[in-house]
Amino acid sequence: MTFRDLLHDTFKTLWAHKLRTFLTMFGIAWGIVSITLMIAAGEGLRAGQAKVAEAFSKDLLIIHAGRTSLQAGGARAGRRIWFRAADYTIVQEQSPACGLVMPELGNRAQVRSPFNNGSFLVAGSLPEFSFFRTLPVAEGRFYTAEDEAQSRRVAFLGTEIREQLFKGRAAVGQTIEINGLPYTVIGVMRRKEQDSDYDGRDVDKVFIPFSAVLRDIPNRPPAPPDSIDRFLVSARSTADHEDCKRQVVRALALRYGFDPRDEEAADMWDTVREQRAFRKMTDGMKYFLGAVGLTTLFLGGIGVMNVMLVAVRERTREIGVRKAVGATRRSILSQFFIETLIVVLISGGGGMAFAVSLCAAVNTLPMPMFFAGLLPSWQATLFSFAVLGTVALLAAMYPANRAASVDPIEALRYEPGS
Repeated sequence: MTFRDLLHDTFKTLWAHKLRTFLTMFGIAWGIVSITLMIAAGEGLRAGQAKVAEAFSKDLLIIHAGRTSLQAGGARAGRRIWFRAADYTIVQEQSPACGLVMPELGNRAQVRSPFNNGSFLVAGSLPEFSFFRTLPVAEGRFYTAEDEAQSRRVAFLGTEIREQLFKGRAAVGQTIEINGLPYTVIGVMRRKEQDSDYDGRDVDKVFIPFSAVLRDIPNRPPAPPDSIDRFLVSARSTADHEDCKRQVVRALALRYGFDPRDEEAADMWDTVREQRAFRKMTDGMKYFLGAVGLTTLFLGGIGVMNVMLVAVRERTREIGVRKAVGATRRSILSQFFIETLIVVLISGGGGMAFAVSLCAAVNTLPMPMFFAGLLPSWQATLFSFAVLGTVALLAAMYPANRAASVDPIEALRYEPGS
């Protein structure tokens, strides 16, 4: 028998048993689709949350001044702490594990353009703030070290502020007034999604150099005129993060005379720890969905195996007839192998194509901020394809091999169900 004849007989046999073939193919395709979609959903959730976290900040410690809750050096508990503008250089020197220590100050001010006005939060920090707090530039630029050194009155507008002040008109190069003082707009932020903050969304702020905000919009009494709101601290590397945290707290405790163990004196938001905890949660969800998918894959494999076993047993008489007219054991096994391989390739390929197409279709829809869409994993898809394909081949070849080894007379006597 030529290979062409073998293929012809294979497709003829598959067509003659349409229902059985369909059930086998459906079991394989459904197993691949289910595990692909479940793992894609878990990966989409993980990637979405990582994107949202990065939109807020890049591996920062955010430290606010608070009140002491422990006695230290004879000073009573409950003492108010005020961080000062000059502190950041001192803390930087005493914290070698930290790559950057930035002061931040923000207060509400009256902002006026030639077209509109309003009361907005005006915030200032060092130029590196735009990178670590992820302020993407849509037009113009963010302020530079030279702007900071010369205390220039330049402003970078959040997306919503631009719309309110200029209503679709050109903003870069225009002059606005902040508490009556002229500032030149040098840039506009690109819109970004943000689901967490400590003083409001970035799109609703005006950003100016730290030296300018300290001079023009300082904190009001009883706060000292050189006081700031918080420090933003970045470690030199991920490995240095914990050392950086300890060194900063120790430096601040030494400067302001509080116990380094006093967590309320210097309230700290550790975005790195938060991201690690969330990553563990999303990884757990991903593994859970993967486990559900594997269970579905296992059940699908059992279904495929049952159908294939029944299909081959029902054809024992056919095998006996073929052996009686001269078919070799090898040719019989080749036909069953080709039949199963065709079923596996068509159903597996179809299942993969359907799953990936469904993911692509879903990803064209608007997604929640925390969900990046269905992100299929080729490794998981190919793994499910390999598992179900192997199950189908083994379930077909094992009984076919036994039937092909039986004496033709015994095979002809076989009755289904016996």
